Amino acid sequence: MRKFIADLILKIIGWQVKVTLPAERKFVLIGAFHTTNWDLPLAILTFWSSQKRIRWVAKKQIFSWPLGYFFRALGGIPVDRSVHSGFIEQVASEFANEDEMILCLAPEGTRSKTEYWKTGFYYIALTAKVPICLGYVDFPGKTTGFAQLLYPSGDIHRDFEQIKRFYQDKSGKYPEKTGPVRLKDEA
Repeated sequence: MRKFIADLILKIIGWQVKVTLPAERKFVLIGAFHTTNWDLPLAILTFWSSQKRIRWVAKKQIFSWPLGYFFRALGGIPVDRSVHSGFIEQVASEFANEDEMILCLAPEGTRSKTEYWKTGFYYIALTAKVPICLGYVDFPGKTTGFAQLLYPSGDIHRDFEQIKRFYQDKSGKYPEKTGPVRLKDEA
């Protein structure tokens, strides 16, 4: 039923879904470029269309009443961004407790323009020993999806070159809010 609803909504609004489902049952999925609140509904419709359940993290403030229950039902995990300890290990350990888990993260960490990407997604995947799947919401092409897998090697600079190549032809709703795909030490 979800697939039917998602496909119908996407068709009505003129969006295409391009999904290549990985054989792996556990992976970290990154979604870029995050420039608008519309990214989340489009991502959810993409997952419903592909019949995959995702988990995602967001600042704890959006999980307050009345939408908190709804966001948790959609796979949301509230995060207190003011606490900066143990997040990577805590999230990575969740993979060990699940037979199947897709954790979706926005590497920019905000809808505002950033000078570099946060690397938590990379270290969660490396710690959990799961691949990273590259996902996108491309507003100019009205296309959303995910495809390419990256197995983190531990050489983050080399791996980021592959990530940069994947996203070079994709754009968020507000290109002026799109920062470069690069590491903090490159900024």
